[in-house]
Amino acid sequence: MKKTFSWTLVMLMALTLVLSACGGAKNNAEGGAGGNAGQNGEEVESDGTGKDFNIGMVTDVGGVNDKSFNQSAWEALKKVTAETGAATKYLESKGDADMEPNLNSFVKEGFDLTWGIGFLFNEAMTKVATENPEAKLGVIDSEVKLPNVVSVSFAENEGSFLVGVVAGMMTKTNKIGFVGGLEIPVIKKFEAGFKAGIAAVKPDAKVEVNYTGDFGKPDLGKLAAATMYDAGVDIIFHAAGGTGNGVFNEAIDRKKNGADIWVIGVDKDQSLEFGDEVTLTSMMKGVEAAVHKVSKDLIAGNWAGGTTQVLGLKDDAVGLPETSSKNVPAEVLAKVEEYKQKIVSGEIKVPTE
Repeated sequence: MKKTFSWTLVMLMALTLVLSACGGAKNNAEGGAGGNAGQNGEEVESDGTGKDFNIGMVTDVGGVNDKSFNQSAWEALKKVTAETGAATKYLESKGDADMEPNLNSFVKEGFDLTWGIGFLFNEAMTKVATENPEAKLGVIDSEVKLPNVVSVSFAENEGSFLVGVVAGMMTKTNKIGFVGGLEIPVIKKFEAGFKAGIAAVKPDAKVEVNYTGDFGKPDLGKLAAATMYDAGVDIIFHAAGGTGNGVFNEAIDRKKNGADIWVIGVDKDQSLEFGDEVTLTSMMKGVEAAVHKVSKDLIAGNWAGGTTQVLGLKDDAVGLPETSSKNVPAEVLAKVEEYKQKIVSGEIKVPTE
């Protein structure tokens, strides 16, 4: 089957946020500046076009090393630094109350672009953008309809439908799990698409759902996974950010004892973090690509403030990674491709809730 996730898009859209001087708010974790290194640590020659730009990024509570969407966004900004010489920096939010002061920290220092990563930034981003109309801001997984904000969201339900097809065709116990972080619209989209994909190929399968209430607590994810595996679930899809790391940890522990169980990762190809032994596949979305593109557009003089981009299967912005073929049989991947084409053509409309 064709690769479902387009790395061409990733390379064309990827962007590194440029952040200069420090200046963090109280009770926030301050991140380092992006270096001039490539993906594997090799030196990358900069074209110097962004050397006068400063781009900042504020994470949600999952932190920059969540192995999920915050990490994807920061990797985009590091690429921007490597490619253009722009200065990039991040601040971590330890709670919702940190988001507005973190955004303001970069805005008040005159950063050329400030990102908020995640749905939870909607209120803080709206307030900061309204109070600072000359500032340029970007937000992922939310929509802020203001002329100085670029909003990027994804059709997570479409990609989740495809991993639902995988889970439905590969479950041996007929019991499948979904672990979410906060029960908010963007995560409900993951759940809705996943359930629809399962129902398309295995309508009699039982789906267990657990919302942990947090994106940054792996212990809660581990407990949720343990409960599901104990109940006979053999495949769990998580959409829980850093909390989902605990789902992987529980599966790894059980795999060591011979359990026939799997985890479906989210946002990134999580087999690269947790290994093929436990990762069945992942529902990737192009956070890295989107942050990279918008940031590089700014440096190139193509700022698109006031726009909202919604990226889905038709854009190759969500889908399965190429590594899926290690654990997912060819006939299952063929079925995934079949359903992908039906969704892209409009024959299948995937629910969002």
